[in-house]
Amino acid sequence: MSVIIAPIWEPRLVLQSLASDLEADVCVVGLGGSGLACIRELVESGTKVIGLDASGVAGGAAGRNGGFLLGGLANFHHDAGQQLGMTTAKSIYEQTLIEIDRMERETPAAIRRTGSLRIAVSDEEVEDCHKQLAAMREDGLPVEPYDGPEGKGLLFPADAAFDPGARCGRLAIEALRRGAQLFGNSRVVSIQDNRVSTTHGSVRARTVVVAVDGRLELIFPELAGRVRSARLQMVATAPTAPTFSRPVYARWGYDYWQQRSDGRVVLGGGRDIGGDAEWTTSTEPSEPVQSALTALVRAIGVGAPITHRWAATVGYTENGIPVLEQIRPGVWAIGAYSGTGNVIGALCGRAVAGLILGQRSEFAALLRG
Repeated sequence: MSVIIAPIWEPRLVLQSLASDLEADVCVVGLGGSGLACIRELVESGTKVIGLDASGVAGGAAGRNGGFLLGGLANFHHDAGQQLGMTTAKSIYEQTLIEIDRMERETPAAIRRTGSLRIAVSDEEVEDCHKQLAAMREDGLPVEPYDGPEGKGLLFPADAAFDPGARCGRLAIEALRRGAQLFGNSRVVSIQDNRVSTTHGSVRARTVVVAVDGRLELIFPELAGRVRSARLQMVATAPTAPTFSRPVYARWGYDYWQQRSDGRVVLGGGRDIGGDAEWTTSTEPSEPVQSALTALVRAIGVGAPITHRWAATVGYTENGIPVLEQIRPGVWAIGAYSGTGNVIGALCGRAVAGLILGQRSEFAALLRG
């Protein structure tokens, strides 16, 4: 069986390219989950919005991830509590749980409320799971100890699995229906003052939102040193017998997988195996990591052939806190979700929309400490 070098998630929505000069109230660059969440909030308020993407809907990290909807920040809750204070970490976690509920209401066909697992692979990680369990119980957050076929660890019953391509596709269709203009294959070459220029057209807008995860530090040199792009790699198999009922995070989150409703197993990780070579903006799968992912597929008991291999570029911050700020007058940036952007990204998208509309954002205030 030949292997396809492309993600398995498909938004099934084709957009025309920007080929003229247009005007809008807000121009959103990036049509992934965060950009589309921002657009949704803005168009509901009657704002004229134009959205641009270098490829198309869910063309970046939003359509190239593992399909997990997880509560909390990238750092485990007890670690986030030590960093931010337990009150702030608890409030952020609660916001993410509310957001998962919202996402399910918005796109129910794309989301399965399965819960998720954190599985320990060493005694040290078992002990860390105990610390996370204690911290989450102290804060009244949903968590249970777990001991099952996948191993020992924690169960997070409020988490979910989803199809990121399907969700982004549905959000884009809704945005178009509500009057937004969306363009694909429209790579932005410059953002100057209130003008966003692409290779064949431009958008003049009062406000610009750049909603990308990876490469954010290349778009905004101001973020160099705070944000660093990395490559995350994945594989998918042919359909196989039901084996995993929930998404699994293992080995401190370096490995992760889920089984879709069609029986395909989607698995990613191994960034530490690739070493410094994974600090790159390349989306070409690499042999060392792909070999490790193939071995992991077999190690978890899946014998189905691998049909897809792909990679994504995502942004990391040193403290795990995403970027949500006005970088220049009238120009906002959101991204660098440190590998867990599906829920946090949607929250950032809605938060920046609210700030543009002159509203207070509790979530933005929490991130700012």
